[in-house]
Amino acid sequence: MTHGDTATHGTAAPPLLTARELVKAHGRTEALRGASLDLWAGEILAVTGTSGSGKSTLLHCLAGIVRPDAGSVAYGGLRLDELPEKRLSELRRTDFGVVFQFGQLIPELTAVDNVALPLLLLAGATRAEARARAGEWLERFGVRGQEELRPGEMSGGQAQRAALARALVTGPKAVFADEPTGALDSLATEQVMTALAHAARESGTAVLLVTHDAQVAAYADREVRLRDGAVSPLEVTA
Repeated sequence: MTHGDTATHGTAAPPLLTARELVKAHGRTEALRGASLDLWAGEILAVTGTSGSGKSTLLHCLAGIVRPDAGSVAYGGLRLDELPEKRLSELRRTDFGVVFQFGQLIPELTAVDNVALPLLLLAGATRAEARARAGEWLERFGVRGQEELRPGEMSGGQAQRAALARALVTGPKAVFADEPTGALDSLATEQVMTALAHAARESGTAVLLVTHDAQVAAYADREVRLRDGAVSPLEVTA
């Protein structure tokens, strides 16, 4: 089956997000050379490949963080590669969650305030409501009792689970996770991925997961492999 085969997902619904023939260069280095893939609602998709294969660049293009030099990224009838930055920023607050390898929590804020922050940036949530909801998500990710600690006072695994809670607290349609366990040991990796997979499936959130770790990729429903900036069709599995 190809990545566009609806039979893989048992539905005739279109993909949540579609990328076609993406090209992106950093200086003279071509990171993406015609990469194409689909991300379906509710699935966990692992993007694997060697260092330098273009995995992070692909994720950044799909999340609207950087624009491709050529090709298209479509989401809900929108062309992300053509939207103004203000609209892309809005989508990253409402529809998308992004998690990086080191979490990038704000060091001056406690765990609960880090997770509450996206809710406060959206209209309608009071600080008390945002903190209460953030506490629920921290508990869901197994960070109970650590709510008032700052990132520097937490273990790497705890901080990364807090970062994942922050990415999911607004109920996004898709989460983009770039090597989210790259700085963790095997036990913390297992705890983080178990929590992420459970939370994503419970909320119906699609997850695009960039990783070089087979242990992490094993949590995905599907895997594609990048080689030299392009998705290798022979490596698409269902």
